Amino acid sequence: MGITKRGKTWHLRKRVPVDYQSVEHRFEIVCSLHTDSEVIARQKADQIWQHQIEAWEAKLAGDTEEAERRFDAAQRLAKARGVRYLDAAQLANRPIEDILDRVEAVPTRSGQPDVQEAEALLGGAPMPSITISRALDLYWGYAKDRILGKSPDQIRRWENPRKKAIANLIAVIGDKPLAEISGDDMLDFRDWWLERIETEDLTPNSANKDLVHLGDVLKTVNKKKRLHLVLPLSDLSLKEGRKGKRPPFSDNWIRTKLLAPNALRGLNPQAQAILLGMVNTGMRPSELAALRPEEICLDDPVPHLRLQPLGRHLKSQNAERKIPLLGVSLDALRAFPGGFDRYQGNSASLSATVNKFLRENGLLETPEHSLYGLRHSFEDRMLGAKIDERIRRDILGHALGRERYGEGGRLEMVAELLSPIAF
Repeated sequence: MGITKRGKTWHLRKRVPVDYQSVEHRFEIVCSLHTDSEVIARQKADQIWQHQIEAWEAKLAGDTEEAERRFDAAQRLAKARGVRYLDAAQLANRPIEDILDRVEAVPTRSGQPDVQEAEALLGGAPMPSITISRALDLYWGYAKDRILGKSPDQIRRWENPRKKAIANLIAVIGDKPLAEISGDDMLDFRDWWLERIETEDLTPNSANKDLVHLGDVLKTVNKKKRLHLVLPLSDLSLKEGRKGKRPPFSDNWIRTKLLAPNALRGLNPQAQAILLGMVNTGMRPSELAALRPEEICLDDPVPHLRLQPLGRHLKSQNAERKIPLLGVSLDALRAFPGGFDRYQGNSASLSATVNKFLRENGLLETPEHSLYGLRHSFEDRMLGAKIDERIRRDILGHALGRERYGEGGRLEMVAELLSPIAF
């Protein structure tokens, strides 16, 4: 190690290696070791030189345009300079003496401050835009200690629930940067799970496991990357032991709020049509989203939908059924006789889009309401009209609880029964 003595004090003196000359304007490094002992000087010189190498490596990594690596480089460079990386907002809250010390520590080149040093010491590196899918990629590296000693099959069973949870979140809110995940996004995800619990005979435990795995992945990356984000992941779990039944909209709310002129302006046309299609059919949002042109029968004497397992599996044998189209639901399907290509195979996005729109525009009767509540509203209207249980269950695609005999009500008769309760 190159050390020299000036007066009574030892100094480190070394040429800058060729590999680092692109990020270091000095030809050689000379710095005081603050000791008159050669033994101590050699010990300190090794450590200081290693820190200098780490600083140059960090600056080299920062040459890339990738914000993520640039942010990491700034953190490492700050550490090499003996300080903790703080972003500009955090630094602004520090004592003025700390800020001035950092400003004075930024080296200059030809009278200009070194940009990378300034970013590291003064918190100027841009926050990396880490998406949800990218967070999962990073998570595997940060969680290596959790799979030590596991067999390949155990690793697969450990990874799969986390992959599923991330895939579910992306399906509902999109592959957003972590910094852009909002409280409303997570409420949409919770609503989506509530609807799945109700329609797919699942338990709240399924949703809660997803939320736990999401929290594990996103919080781990937030911590390890030192992003200092406030992620809206609290108070989302569902109460165990009961399914989350969504309340129905009242008839008055549907008539005066949801069906008011221009109430749905701003919601994309296909999502509008699906919402209106639910009003007088009680269909599941996913069923409407998956309709094929052959299932939309508008030219028959009684316009109707004929749900069939065309290119997909229906929820159950009872889900294969005919439903008359009346009122606003008939008008909505006439606007889209070929179905809803935007949402075929993507009903999670549909529910999230509609529920967010309803919430932001004051169209939810209570915070517990959601799009799925229109199905319950239609069921309540049929019950209030004293429509026979067999017909109600046939329309909604519910099991009867006993063997079905005959074909049930004729389409014309069912349309006549529903006409008085249609909007």
